[in-house]
Amino acid sequence: MSTEKHIDLNVLLSAMKADQVMAFDQLYFHFAPILYQRIFRLLKSPENVEEVLQEVFLKIWNMRDQLEADKGFTTLLFRMCDNLAIDHFRKSCRERSMQDELWASSISYYMHTEEAIFSKEKLQILDEAIQGLSPKRKEILLLCNIENKSYKEVASQLGISVSTVSNQLVSAMKDIKNYIQRNYKNEYLVFFWIFFH
Repeated sequence: MSTEKHIDLNVLLSAMKADQVMAFDQLYFHFAPILYQRIFRLLKSPENVEEVLQEVFLKIWNMRDQLEADKGFTTLLFRMCDNLAIDHFRKSCRERSMQDELWASSISYYMHTEEAIFSKEKLQILDEAIQGLSPKRKEILLLCNIENKSYKEVASQLGISVSTVSNQLVSAMKDIKNYIQRNYKNEYLVFFWIFFH
């Protein structure tokens, strides 16, 4: 693969087998930026991406005695990266702390559905909640969920950090949930059932 042409994997992997941490550092700094982008496409959260990256390279270090450059190391690395990212996503989705991200995805779906599924009344409720957001949160919500832009694209467009985009989007979801729950308690149960079942 093209990722191998800038480093000598045979040398690095052999050095790692001799417990040379510097070789591991070289491997990390070469592959980490590539894997970061790969993981970020799924998890959309810098904090979660860093967690998966650490797990990937910890596994690589622990299995260093088994690694061979001519036996598909990069394929193994990418497959391990993908599997751990998917596992992390599934685990996170089961945790209560990730319900806001699930809600964010559901809002995107909701905003694109036909009235045959959701009544005008419920669309109006959602619109009210969105209109009540602060201008910044509303803009980030629309850019991410209507224009389907990545966190990185939105951050670049607005001149803010990726983590700020993520935090503002999560806050927007909380604001929307709180608005619906506060003003339309019965409707909130309907929204919740649709989005989380």
